[in-house]
Parts: sequence; C-alpha cells; structure tokens
Amino acid sequence: MSSEVSARRDAKKLVRSPSGLRMVPEHRAFGSPFGLEEPQWVPDKECRRCMQCDAKFDFLTRKHHCRRCGKCFCDKCCSQKVPLRRMCFVDPVRQCAECALVSHKEAEFYDKQLKVLLSGATFLVTFGNSEKSETMICRLSNNQRYLFLDGDSHYEIEIAHISTVQILTEGFPPGGGNARATGMFLQYMVPGTEGVTQLKLTAAEDANVGRRQAVAWLVAMHKAAKLLYESRDQ
Repeated sequence: MSSEVSARRDAKKLVRSPSGLRMVPEHRAFGSPFGLEEPQWVPDKECRRCMQCDAKFDFLTRKHHCRRCGKCFCDKCCSQKVPLRRMCFVDPVRQCAECALVSHKEAEFYDKQLKVLLSGATFLVTFGNSEKSETMICRLSNNQRYLFLDGDSHYEIEIAHISTVQILTEGFPPGGGNARATGMFLQYMVPGTEGVTQLKLTAAEDANVGRRQAVAWLVAMHKAAKLLYESRDQ
C-alpha cells in the first residue's frame, strides 16, 4: 500500500454537531466499522415529560437529550457525561443512565483491546482448506477498517466483510477455570467473488511472550466482533 493511500485512509477532520465536537474520517468511506451514527433527537415538541421518570418539563425541570439514544430526559436521569468514542466525540457527552453504562463498558475496548489489535501478534495462518500454514503478523489497520496479515505475502481483509468469528479453545486448566484460547476461525466475503472465504489463526504452542500476546489479540478480536455485529444491527 502506498504512503499516499495510507494517509488518505487515516485522514481525519474536526466537525461540530448539535451534540458536540467530533473527530471523524475525512472520507466517510474510511470510517471505522465499529462506529455508530449519531441518533435523531426526539423533537422537543414531542417531549412533554422525561422518558425515564415521567417528570413534567417546565421552567425548573429542563429537558436534555441523550447523545447516544437521542431520547429526552430530565437532568436527574441524564446527568452523566461519558466518553462516546464509537461516535468519535472529542469530549465526554451527556448520556442517560442506561446508555452511560454501555459506553463505560465499551471504554475498555478502546482503552485496552483496541491497542492490542493495532499492535498485532504472530500466528500460523491457514487459508481455506489448504494443509499449509504460513507464519504471519496479524494486526488491525490504524483506521480500524482492515485486518492486515504480513508474512512472505501480504493480505488485507476488510473488517466489515467478516461474517463469522469463532474462538478456538483447548481443554481446561488444572483446578478448573476457562478453556485456553488456541486460535480463531474467520469467514469473510471477498468483493467480486461468490461465497465466503475462510482462514484459521493458530497461536504458537510455546508459552513465551509471543503466545501470551497472541492469546490477548484473540480475546480482543472476539470483543471487536461483538461491536461489529452491534453496529450492523443499528
């Protein structure tokens, strides 16, 4: 990929919306597949009462719109200002209690798992039904739109075209606990072709830093898939 194309993919601009300042991709086509569109606000004329506690709005009880769901609430029910990175807000924005809880949970992905995905990890990669595997570094692109696989060859898989993400596990540790993640199975569409393509990522068997990094990457990718499916259902 040329540096010019890469820079175009990652370019961003600052825009102001009714909800606040947002740092969005300069080209809409290069937006993150994990992102959410700003909701349409419930019109003020349709909001006579808080949509949570049913308090009547008046001169003392002001109405506020949740920046995540667009519904109308009183200050008591919509007082939290929480980061909303899936909508690219620069600063924390006002959200209702229910939405604030969801945004707090998503913050872990942006603070931890996203960094792991961007850093990448090393896997044995098997394409389709091939019996041969290639050692490759897998990482998420800076604009979060592509999965890059680099080894003797280079592959790019568009995240939005991934249809199946399945964690592969093995056994249970002594004394109980969760099964050990060993790899991941992916299915995805290739533009211009029919049907789906599949690949398998397998973490190295040795218990070194590289394996721990690979397992952390698998867990992060599983979380990313959940956000991706939520974005599609919006």
